[in-house]
Amino acid sequence: MFKNGSPIFLLITDIALISLALMLAFLIQSEWPPNIYLPYTKILPFAILIRLITFRFFGLYKGIWRYTGVNEFFSVFKAVSIGSGIIIALVLGLERRVGYFVSVLTIDWMLNIGFISASRFMPRLMAQFRKSSYIPRARVLIIGAGDAGEMVAKEIIKHPELAYKVIGFIDDEPKKLGKHIHNFKVLGTRNDIVNIARREIIDKVIIAIPSAPGAVVRDIVAHCEKIKVKFDIVPGVYEIITGDVSINQIREVKPEDLLGRETVHLDLAGISPYLGGKRVLVTGAGGSIGGELCRQITRVNPSQLILLDHNENGVYYVGRDLSKENPSLATITLIVDIKDKGRIDQIFADYRPEIVFHAAAHKHVPLMEMNPVEAVKNNVAGTRNLMESAVRYGTERFLLISTDKAVNPTSIMGASKRIAELLMQLYVKDSATNFAAVRFGNVLGSEGSVVPLFKKQIAEKGPLTVTHPDATRYFMTIPEAVSLIIQALNLGGRGEVFLLDMGQPIKIVDLARDMITLSGFEPDREIKIEFTGLRPGEKLFEELLTATEGTTATKHRQIFKATPDIFDRALLKRDIKKLTDLAEQGDAGKTIAKLKEIMPNYQPNREKITAESLSLTT
Repeated sequence: MFKNGSPIFLLITDIALISLALMLAFLIQSEWPPNIYLPYTKILPFAILIRLITFRFFGLYKGIWRYTGVNEFFSVFKAVSIGSGIIIALVLGLERRVGYFVSVLTIDWMLNIGFISASRFMPRLMAQFRKSSYIPRARVLIIGAGDAGEMVAKEIIKHPELAYKVIGFIDDEPKKLGKHIHNFKVLGTRNDIVNIARREIIDKVIIAIPSAPGAVVRDIVAHCEKIKVKFDIVPGVYEIITGDVSINQIREVKPEDLLGRETVHLDLAGISPYLGGKRVLVTGAGGSIGGELCRQITRVNPSQLILLDHNENGVYYVGRDLSKENPSLATITLIVDIKDKGRIDQIFADYRPEIVFHAAAHKHVPLMEMNPVEAVKNNVAGTRNLMESAVRYGTERFLLISTDKAVNPTSIMGASKRIAELLMQLYVKDSATNFAAVRFGNVLGSEGSVVPLFKKQIAEKGPLTVTHPDATRYFMTIPEAVSLIIQALNLGGRGEVFLLDMGQPIKIVDLARDMITLSGFEPDREIKIEFTGLRPGEKLFEELLTATEGTTATKHRQIFKATPDIFDRALLKRDIKKLTDLAEQGDAGKTIAKLKEIMPNYQPNREKITAESLSLTT
């Protein structure tokens, strides 16, 4: 038996349909009982031969017909039409009754288009019928009756094998209420989600609002938590604009979706003149920020990328991945401690980096409270080593990765990073190197951030540890933070501190609850949240500016510039020299006292430094 859809099967089917179409054309055009046998048998062999040749010429035996669409219909139309034209030309040369035969062959042309098209579309219709038999189907509520929502509904209609059934839309725009999209009604607003979901017995919610603020996404997640339904989210605005949204791209809601910030895209054209073809050095290249810096820098084709870190495992894996992704890139991996002044100077002498991204630092707040001299030696003395070598060997641009914890610091880590910011002022005035710092808050997913710890605690069924019910932080994703860091290169840089637009601060307890919900559990009932108290050096609220700083806009709408403090450069230089000397001597008490002397706004929060406090998180 021939397989349905095979060329031989189609050939036999076509011969039968061509014969039937011609027979019916004579019957329709003739009086009953018709005397059509002789003209029918004379024309039929020519008709079959000509049509099979034109069908083959137009590829009607090559397609996979379960995927038949508009293009295939036009192929059928052209093949039948050209074949009919040839048949009419031949018949008119042999027969006298021109009008009669033109009429018959016109009917034959129409019947062939219908029959041959139906034979090609039948496999697709059968496949659609089989797919539609999938039961039961999950009842879906789409949040957002805009372009994204419409695309989601259309994708669900196209893919019945997913066993989804759209029940309707939710949208906060009053003029859309009661309207229909693809015959699905806009049932209500966001505040109606719970009632509609219960009334319509909803199984899944799909959030189709790519530009929604984080607060809106969190509110929808909270509603879904009440009704215990699963929820997914569509991709970002870029995929909607380009029309690339498909049902396979709809995914689970991630913690970064709760931030609701517009995605930051790297401006390759803007930064290429500053990085393309340059020798670039990244310190801390094995860390979360340093590794992502290296990955994004490779997109503008530096002539050489130098990966420097004290963590051999981290920098090894970053270097290996970069070589695999871009084998032609000249990468150099160096295991170096930035506190080693002689080795740092030798590296600058050997490689002459033109651009430096300084991401290496001791960042763990409570751990640095227990090790203040190491924080100063690494974050201050190590940074000074790099800056001095950059000036000595003609580095063009030096970008320091700073932190919001440097503002009105309560921790050793924050205070040491603020000193690193001030160090720029000592070197920028009398050198050709453009120094700048970029200050931002927490990044989701980085080593030591709350998200990996919360995930681990959720996997262990809790509890999730939060320091204080009111603890609030600014958050960004690693890729967008790094994109803004790189783009700060073309904003000038003569000792300036740039601030990244971190969006709205988020309560840590809210993030904890959302992550529990995203994991399919109920906060406080299935997984508990415990408040442990602020750890040494921590604040309730982070800040982005000191009391004496103001901000001015830059040409990038998501980067701002802090107005620098005014201070005595000679005095600062002596004070920093004394500070690093005390740290080298290992005198923690005098080191902390000197930090407070240099920065009167440094207010230490050093109570309860214990091993247990180091394992908890905000």
